[in-house]
Amino acid sequence: LNIVKDIFLFSCYTGLSYIDITKLTMDNIKMDFDENQWIETERQKTKTALKIPLLNQARDILKRYQGHPKTVHSKTLLPRYSNQKLNSYLKAIADFCGIKKHLTFHIARHTFATTITLTNGVPIETVSKLLGHTKLATTQIYARVVDKKVKDDMAMLNAKLNNSSD
Repeated sequence: LNIVKDIFLFSCYTGLSYIDITKLTMDNIKMDFDENQWIETERQKTKTALKIPLLNQARDILKRYQGHPKTVHSKTLLPRYSNQKLNSYLKAIADFCGIKKHLTFHIARHTFATTITLTNGVPIETVSKLLGHTKLATTQIYARVVDKKVKDDMAMLNAKLNNSSD
């Protein structure tokens, strides 16, 4: 179940869908001039080119599976399971942890859009590009604005309005 947890978290930290994660190989990892690692791939669903900077958490997950028998055999960055198998394991993990929400692999992508990026102040245009959406409207529907973001944005606006009246 640790492998399933890691694959799910990798999606939370990259926004990649199940099918796009299963295709990743070392050829998809690129280094920029500042020594930052990026994933460069193409979304299978839309054929949109993706360039995603690797967060430290995602990089740490990949390191755990370098040389792992399942990744060596498949030549992929992470072990492969069917989507159905992953979702059944996620259900078991949710039950074990007392999570009442119906946990599926797609929730990881949604978590990236909302909790990881938008809640932490990443502009929606950037989130849209990271997710490989061709229309910003898709991201606006997909990424519900969380209460904390609304509260923080309004506090910032309130501070600006109060400062401008001085």
